[in-house]
Amino acid sequence: MAHNIIVGQSGGPTSVINSSLAGVFATAKELGAGKIYGMRNGIEGLLEERYIDMTEYIKNSMDVEILKRTPSSFLGSCRFKLPTAEKSPETYEKIIAVLRKLDIQHFFYIGGNDSMDTIKQLSEYAKAKNITDITFMGVPKTIDNDLALTDHTPGFGSAAKYIGASTKEVIRDAQGLTYKKSMITIMEIMGRNAGWLTGATALARTEDCDGPDLIYLPEVPFDIDKFLVKVKDLLKKKSSVVIAVSEGIRLADGRYVCELGSSGDYVDAFGHKQLAGTATYLANFLAAECGCKTRAVELSTLQRSASHMASRVDIDEAFMVGGAAVKAADEGDTGKMIVIDRVSDDPYMAKTGIYDVHRIANEEKVVPRNWMNKDASYVTKDFVDYISPLIQGDYQPIMVNGLPRHLVLNLKKKR
Repeated sequence: MAHNIIVGQSGGPTSVINSSLAGVFATAKELGAGKIYGMRNGIEGLLEERYIDMTEYIKNSMDVEILKRTPSSFLGSCRFKLPTAEKSPETYEKIIAVLRKLDIQHFFYIGGNDSMDTIKQLSEYAKAKNITDITFMGVPKTIDNDLALTDHTPGFGSAAKYIGASTKEVIRDAQGLTYKKSMITIMEIMGRNAGWLTGATALARTEDCDGPDLIYLPEVPFDIDKFLVKVKDLLKKKSSVVIAVSEGIRLADGRYVCELGSSGDYVDAFGHKQLAGTATYLANFLAAECGCKTRAVELSTLQRSASHMASRVDIDEAFMVGGAAVKAADEGDTGKMIVIDRVSDDPYMAKTGIYDVHRIANEEKVVPRNWMNKDASYVTKDFVDYISPLIQGDYQPIMVNGLPRHLVLNLKKKR
């Protein structure tokens, strides 16, 4: 690998996305790459010719270790929808011109579904224009765990670990506040169309904790009347009721539950409406219907940024897929995405595979219906068995004065 490479990050960050970046960087160095460039704010930054030489910031193995433990996107992210080549050929011409200027042979993009669509379109353009000296590779990332063909995605295990632990802590807190009075706690978990993260609250059901009482995923329409009956029945049996809901749960008519209350109208470049307020609406609804104290808890961005709770399995696999992408590109692959294949559950073992990105981009993996109970108010043991190996182990943060040290860009520096 004598030529230069470039790597970017896109979409919502995770607590391990930088471990994949570290995997790309370390493996490229090992294989003898020339310059290793980083796009500032993904493909949008590349179009503006904003990039850095990563060797100016990652100088030794300790920097790599700190980067692996640093949450969010070290290079900066974006939510930029790449137009089709038919609609905007000049966009693709600009991208190729910048890559040529930097003598780039391999292009890596770390991201989720929308990012894989970017790899798909770039590889299609390169093929149509007979550009054979630049490869385009996707590196999976998303806490949502909704990428097709991979057993799971880097970022999901750590988010699930944080959610499981936080659910136990919320339950414990609620139990201490319900002497002689009842209280309902609604936990809102990220998840627009896929309920993998919300299902992770079931991890809290352990020998020292009963776990949440109800779990609702967006894969099945939400019936608010049946929901109310269940909650009232629970209140007859216990004083503290804890319920987990996906932010994206919808009624049978397609409306998001959060739309029943006050919600914003913001829509991103990919047409995704901002979801917020599901727990607040349900807490207010239950307070009026049940006549008891309620509270709403939104874990929000902590689900994807809590690197102090990251899973060792997740960090190691994130690094692994980054390195695998570099090796695959060096061997001539393009228009592909690295996947994680589960080899065994006990003991847990996984390896990397590779698939054509056309089979992955714009596809969405949801929780199977048979991994939910009959009335879709909880997840099954199969779900918990699937997720449990992914939250194991931890990497101790590198602490300085009692707080974790992170690797960050000096934003005052020119590219």
